[in-house]
Amino acid sequence: MAKRPQKPEESFHSAGGQAGPAPAIDTLRPFREARFALLVQDLERLLSQCRLSFLLGAGCSFCAGLPLMDKLTELVQQALEEPTAAILRGIVANFGGARRCTIEDYMSELVDHLSVAERRSRRGAGVPGVSIGGTEVRNEQLLEGLNNIKKAIAKCITNPSSPPRIETHRRFVQTIHGALRSGKTSSSLMPVDYFTLNYDTLLEDALALERVHFADGFVGGTTSWWDLSEYQATDVRAKVYKLHGSIDWCQCDGDALPRRIRDGVPVPFRHDNLLIWPAATKYREAQRDPYAQLISLMRTALRPQVNSEVVLCICGYSFLDEHINAEVDRALRESRERLTVIAFSSDDEPQGQLAEWLADDSIAERVAVYANRGHFHGKAQTKSAEPLPWWRFEVLTQLLAGER
Repeated sequence: MAKRPQKPEESFHSAGGQAGPAPAIDTLRPFREARFALLVQDLERLLSQCRLSFLLGAGCSFCAGLPLMDKLTELVQQALEEPTAAILRGIVANFGGARRCTIEDYMSELVDHLSVAERRSRRGAGVPGVSIGGTEVRNEQLLEGLNNIKKAIAKCITNPSSPPRIETHRRFVQTIHGALRSGKTSSSLMPVDYFTLNYDTLLEDALALERVHFADGFVGGTTSWWDLSEYQATDVRAKVYKLHGSIDWCQCDGDALPRRIRDGVPVPFRHDNLLIWPAATKYREAQRDPYAQLISLMRTALRPQVNSEVVLCICGYSFLDEHINAEVDRALRESRERLTVIAFSSDDEPQGQLAEWLADDSIAERVAVYANRGHFHGKAQTKSAEPLPWWRFEVLTQLLAGER
């Protein structure tokens, strides 16, 4: 067993002010216990034998130095200037007492207000705006505010003074497309589907750095255009579906579909807004392309054909997007037992959506939860007295890479 190298952050200052090595934290020790070692082996075997899909949330970018959604919400609020800051304060106030709201909830609310204001404006209403925080806000102000929030999100994610650390994502890609795929049958060598809710480009960058040929819906390079037929390619090893958009997508005049335009390229018809979307719980966003196209592709991918099985591995996701939850739930019920969902959770035991799935006898056997204090599959439970951090993206990567 290879000795885990000490990371730079694993150092400390003693009481006397002298720097010294910090005691290494052996995060993999709990997985050497026989029962959990067997569970990890079973996981490796399952991921290597079936067609593989991933649903990745913000937790998978945390190890790269990017903020989780709660911190991102705080940073965006601090970065905004007036009058957008006032609009957001009014929206936040309306969520008083609500449980764990994030910038995506506030953006969704703003989009709802924008829909109302646009409809009133089109109809020539006497009150064309909406009231936020006791102030009437018109359509143009709402649209500018939404774009300003998106720009603030992009700046928080692409801070040049603190670039993201991509090493874990590269090793993850190496493992998924290397060790777990080597020597397998042609059916298991079908492209890996990555459904990501993250705005950042860590996954695409890691795939490119590791020379994994992938499709992401664009034709071209750093300057490119959207073409849905790219997902029909049969010569790629991965397909990336950015369900909430991306910080490197933009919109151009007369084009409802996204473009990717390299910074510095003069494009007079380019809009200044980014194509990123909040949690898509509202009709307005769910019906727009390319979101509708991406969701349609996800539905097809999670309903495998006869004599085929798909494993959907969910990591770094807190199940706060009701639309995505509903899509996975429907897929479980409509896949004729050909879809298995594997979810990694930081909760000690399954909560919320995961608990509901395990309590439903019609689908429970197709759901496995790797929680912080145990493994839960159908009615079977293997509990642990100490934390099992397999829900952390970097730890999951280590385990799949064969470290113990």
